[in-house]
Amino acid sequence: MVTQEQRKRQLAREKFLRQQQRRTAARRKARMRNSVIASVLGVIVIGSLTLYTTGVLKDDKDDKSNTSAEASPEASPSAVKDPCEKAAAGSVKKLSWKKEPAVTIDKSADYTMKLATTCGDIDIALKTAAAPHTVNSFDFLAGKGYFDHTKCHRLTTNGIYVLQCGDPTGSGSGGPGYTIPDENLKDKSLKDNVYPAGTVAMANTGQAHTGGSQFFLVYQDSSLPPSYTPFGTVSAEGMKVLKKIAAAGENTGAGDGAPNATVVINKATVTKS
Repeated sequence: MVTQEQRKRQLAREKFLRQQQRRTAARRKARMRNSVIASVLGVIVIGSLTLYTTGVLKDDKDDKSNTSAEASPEASPSAVKDPCEKAAAGSVKKLSWKKEPAVTIDKSADYTMKLATTCGDIDIALKTAAAPHTVNSFDFLAGKGYFDHTKCHRLTTNGIYVLQCGDPTGSGSGGPGYTIPDENLKDKSLKDNVYPAGTVAMANTGQAHTGGSQFFLVYQDSSLPPSYTPFGTVSAEGMKVLKKIAAAGENTGAGDGAPNATVVINKATVTKS
C-alpha cells in the first residue's frame, strides 16, 4: 500500500518531469529564435547549450499557475525581511566557451569551493576523485570569475528543498556554452532516491550529460532520482546560511520561485588543499 508521503513524493517527481519537458521545449524554441536573429544581423550568437534543472527550472509561468493550488501560500514578499546584505560592487561577466576545459586538476588532491555570498559564506568540500570533470569545470569557471556577482535564482520549499545557483543570466537558462558528463550517480550518500541535506549537485535538462554551470544546494533531504551529479558537501556553517535563505521563502508563495532573500555570489573560489 502506498503511503501518503510516498504518494506526495511521487506527485512531486511527476510534476518536476513535466516541467523539465516544458522548459526543454522552451529552450529549443529560444535557440531557434536566436539563430534567426544571428542570421539577420550577421552576428554569430553562441547560445546556451543547456537548460539546467534540479528536476525543473523556475521561469515557466504555466508552472506557477499549476502549482498555486497545490501548496500553502507563504508570506508575501513585501512582508518578508531580506536577511542578506547588499551585493558587492561589480557586474556579471559574459563568458562562453565552445568545449569543456581540459582536466588539469590533481584528481588525488582535496579541493574546496567557497561561495562568498551576500547572505554569508558557504564552504563546500568537493568530491574530486568521484567527480573530476565537474570539479575541474568549477575550478576553471571560478578562476575566470564566471560566478562572481551572479544571483542564486531559484528556491524550492515544497517537494524538494534546494537553492539553485550558477546561471549568470539569472533566468534559469544560462550556461558556459559547454556541457560536462554526469558523474558519481552511485554515490553512497544517495539512498532511496533521496539527496540528503548538505548535498551540492549539478542541475541538468533531465537528459544525460547536460550539466553546465548551474548547480543546487540541498538544505533539507529531497526526493529526486539519482540523475544529478553530486559533487560536494556543504559545511555546517554553510548549512546555517542555507537555512537562513530558506526561512525567508520564495516569491510565488507556491513553493518554487526566486528566493525572497537577495542571494548574490560576490565571489566564488576553488582551492586545492
